[in-house]
Amino acid sequence: MNVTIHASFLPHDDPDASLAFYRDALGFEVRDDVGYEGMRWITVGPAGQPGTSIVLQPPSADPSVTDTERRTIAEMMAKGTYAGILLATDDLDALFARVEAGGAEVIQEPIEQPFGVRDCAFRDPAGNMVRVQERR
Repeated sequence: MNVTIHASFLPHDDPDASLAFYRDALGFEVRDDVGYEGMRWITVGPAGQPGTSIVLQPPSADPSVTDTERRTIAEMMAKGTYAGILLATDDLDALFARVEAGGAEVIQEPIEQPFGVRDCAFRDPAGNMVRVQERR
């Protein structure tokens, strides 16, 4: 049996800003962009990897989420503590420069970590933590 990661979900509160970040700053392909009842789901992914995607979704899309939970989610997104993703690149410095030039909130500049990886971190427009490790 072969199991792969097909898609991960990250919330967004501004689809156009999220689209610009993932498409323009990170260079991801837009695979789908679907609207329904005033909400929008955008699927993006790295070029050349059609089987791996990130679905940017409205956090209020799940009808089982209560109003209290929606408020909590919005508060956590605003603080940047709700969701995150770990990416990898062959050229961390170039990616960092591109994302920083795009206006992303920098959390950590590229640094050699004591646990053996070199990485950086920033937030996407919804506050999601995006960490990027350098492939070696």
